[in-house]
Amino acid sequence: MSIRDVYIVDAVRTPIGKFGGALAGVRPDDLAAHVVRSLVDRTPELDPARIDDVYFGDANGAGEDNRDVARMAVLLAGLPVSVPGVTVNRLCGSGLEAVIQAARAIAVGDASVAVAGGVESMSRAPWVMQKPERAFPAGHQQMYSTTLGWRMTNPELPAEWTVALGEGAELVADKHGITREQQDAFALDSHRKAAEAWAKGLYDGEVVPYEGVALLRDECIRESSTPETLARLKPVFRKDGSVTAGNASPLNDGAAALLLVDEEGLRATGREPLARIRSSAVTGIEPQLFGLGPVEAVRRALAKAGKGFGDLTTFELNEAFAAQSLGCLAEWPGLDPAVVNPRGGAIAIGHPLGASGARLAGAVAHQLAAAGSGTGLAALCIGVGQGLALVLER
Repeated sequence: MSIRDVYIVDAVRTPIGKFGGALAGVRPDDLAAHVVRSLVDRTPELDPARIDDVYFGDANGAGEDNRDVARMAVLLAGLPVSVPGVTVNRLCGSGLEAVIQAARAIAVGDASVAVAGGVESMSRAPWVMQKPERAFPAGHQQMYSTTLGWRMTNPELPAEWTVALGEGAELVADKHGITREQQDAFALDSHRKAAEAWAKGLYDGEVVPYEGVALLRDECIRESSTPETLARLKPVFRKDGSVTAGNASPLNDGAAALLLVDEEGLRATGREPLARIRSSAVTGIEPQLFGLGPVEAVRRALAKAGKGFGDLTTFELNEAFAAQSLGCLAEWPGLDPAVVNPRGGAIAIGHPLGASGARLAGAVAHQLAAAGSGTGLAALCIGVGQGLALVLER
């Protein structure tokens, strides 16, 4: 069996909304449907009935995104009912996992045309509670927020594995001697690059605003931030720590989607592809050091593609925390930091868990298309200790 080339024809995303912000009134299945519909509408020559499957990442799935949000997106977007959909969960890497699974299906001939993406509404994530062990309990019952992080933790897991995500970032800062000042400077640079990219119109070709919502650009970008304003923020996870709300990604709402095809599918679109998928890799690490998860995944993905750090023209690294991003960069001495997140990262743009990986893959594809050639990489750290990476080329 021959392995087919897989191409990314197009990629779209919503503007990323802040927690309780402009997109908080929009259901996650509607956000997902919006990017699917927008993606299909941008390729009018493609008959939607030719889409073999829709893969969508979703990290929480405890609220309105239950019951297979990928299939809900297909139906709500008005695609033919013959188009199936599957939802995948690799926490923060879910959107990129969806892209990888769709690409794998095309590469082995199980599909010719597929949509892959991700969605998350952290604003609308519900509170949940365990079912009582017996009927009519007289005492109070514990409720858990499904917005982010551990809940209903299995007591068999070692305590050091189940620390808060921010404490994990503090551990990475300890490991690499990363200071508060370095983290704040990294965060400021993320906001600066994102604001400049929007001002130059660099996101105009991929962002599709949600109809009826007055949000035209990412809601969390703070170009007015200064070293002094960030320095006044108190550490969140340790009294004497370095991780603050200013040097971490915020809580967000948003969705992203990509159109993937083989050679036959490409002809059906009548379009030139943005990029070609070369390789991917996933790795595991100690859960409390999840922030360093991309380190080995990136090395393996590049090796599979026969590439090195010097070959990269752009690299979208998810900024869950400035500390973990800086920790990863410290372990890639051969990487030029100038190619990393050239249009800003998640600290400024936002991190809607299940959507972020798809956003990163789409961003790399658009950047490669704008450059005309090159090699790009998308990578994320993942809670509970994993890393995921994807290499694209044009």
